[in-house]
Amino acid sequence: MEWTPGERELADLELLVSGAFAPLTGFMGTADAVSVEETGRLADGTPWPDAITLEVPDDHPVAVGQELTLRDPEGAALATLAVTERSHGLVAGPVTSLGASEHGPFARLRLTPAQIKEQATGPLLAVTMRGPLDDLDEITATARELDATVLLLPLAYGERGPAVVRAALKARDRLPAGTLLAAVPLAPREPEIDLELREHIATAYGAEDHIAAPEPVTLPGPPHRRGVVVFFTGLSGSGKSTVARGLRDALLEDGTRALSYLDGDEVRRLLSSGLTFSKQDRDLNIRRIGFVASEVARHGGLAICAPIAPYAATRAEVRHMVEAVGADFLLIHISTPLEECERRDRKGLYAKARAGLIPEFTGISDPYEEPEDADLSIDTTGVPVGHAVDSVLALLRSGGWLR
Repeated sequence: MEWTPGERELADLELLVSGAFAPLTGFMGTADAVSVEETGRLADGTPWPDAITLEVPDDHPVAVGQELTLRDPEGAALATLAVTERSHGLVAGPVTSLGASEHGPFARLRLTPAQIKEQATGPLLAVTMRGPLDDLDEITATARELDATVLLLPLAYGERGPAVVRAALKARDRLPAGTLLAAVPLAPREPEIDLELREHIATAYGAEDHIAAPEPVTLPGPPHRRGVVVFFTGLSGSGKSTVARGLRDALLEDGTRALSYLDGDEVRRLLSSGLTFSKQDRDLNIRRIGFVASEVARHGGLAICAPIAPYAATRAEVRHMVEAVGADFLLIHISTPLEECERRDRKGLYAKARAGLIPEFTGISDPYEEPEDADLSIDTTGVPVGHAVDSVLALLRSGGWLR
């Protein structure tokens, strides 16, 4: 049995197997998770601020008493989990490492508490950080007062992780000789929980004292310099591809934004060839579109996507992908009614679906979940394409994404 955890769970897994989450040795069961949520303590009374759990779908065949191999997104086996509990979509049990972690950047700096303790020759002053350190002189003075070695623990998680590690490497060069450094993939939590987890991790690394560097103040760049994904959704024949192409042409004429266009049919042919129209494959197709679009937006580009994207949960996943890289996401619902889409039926698809020749066809034999979070809705019935495009351009200008 095997499973690939999500990004946050992979980070927690690394902290579990490294010993940085001591005294935890595995993912929590229900008793511990509920106790932590209600009292801030494990079921045995040990203080602990946050539930460390692993989600595995109920339809996964792993059962209590079996072993689950946990893999990274590239398929590398990271650890095994001896399943002691299975309930409410969670799997609990102790984990055992299958070797040094290679998941994520800066592998050579992802030192375990045991490795740091081997290097330390005296007391440690741990400094946990999520951004550049403002006052190195204060850290130096504190270390000298305590006669301690500085241990920098950059909390290297997510998109900001590499920048935090680079800031730690620069700070190490300006701190007293012998300063140690270990990159720690701690995912952010609520401020109070985050601070408590930092304290636990500092203790696990053997530090007698701990400085939690404040969160850096980051101001987002102006919208016209941020990446943005304009994501069209709507029924087949609603006009979303036509409007999306019109938007593409208008932006190319404007020439002020780097632009990528991802049409649903083209993606199906080039990126998702071989996928069926089952719900699982439709979701995978939309995730692929979302990933490509988020990569465009990550580097400040504007991506236009025009799939059907019938399911709200998958659209929400794409929004999260985009916003996780510091970009903006605009959902445009082309809300043309089904009757009008069938009347157009340029490809003859609705007629075939009504005749039972196309199974799982959106709007006929498969649902379309209308978005409740659309930034703009356009019914193209009787509306010239240019007017619809102008509505999207107006949204982009009003939000500052176009000047």
